[in-house]
Amino acid sequence: MSRLIESLHLASGLAPVADALAGTVASDVVNMEEFGKAIFIIHKGVGATGTSTITVEACDDVTPTTTSAVEFHYKAVTATDVNGAVTAAASTGFALTAGSAQIYAIEVDAAALNASGYGYVRLKAVEVVDSPVLAGILIVMAEPRYGVASVLRTQLV
Repeated sequence: MSRLIESLHLASGLAPVADALAGTVASDVVNMEEFGKAIFIIHKGVGATGTSTITVEACDDVTPTTTSAVEFHYKAVTATDVNGAVTAAASTGFALTAGSAQIYAIEVDAAALNASGYGYVRLKAVEVVDSPVLAGILIVMAEPRYGVASVLRTQLV
């Protein structure tokens, strides 16, 4: 019996910290080469009025030297167990809702990066309302392109 967790690759995109989304913040850059999807999970803890605009950027390398905003999908959990609808977002992104104890799942398909010609991706947050928000970003890489064993073997090298 295989487990879903065996087919996922997890990465810390931004460690949880107070005022995590102050100014302009970007997650770590991840390589989409061996995965069909990347899911960025923003988990907001305590925050009263702070908001940010969220975009996803295709990147040419891990630095990144050059970026290009891409379209993506997201859903919000703004109450303990109330999942919002999956919503398509243009490359201009969407705004987080002010408040505490929220989760946002932002999904980008590797195909969305094709127009840019780039193989890496990151999440970017630009603060709109300046008020501290305790938050962190988890990155989940899903849909391995070459099978789980191949992907895990590559990651261990």
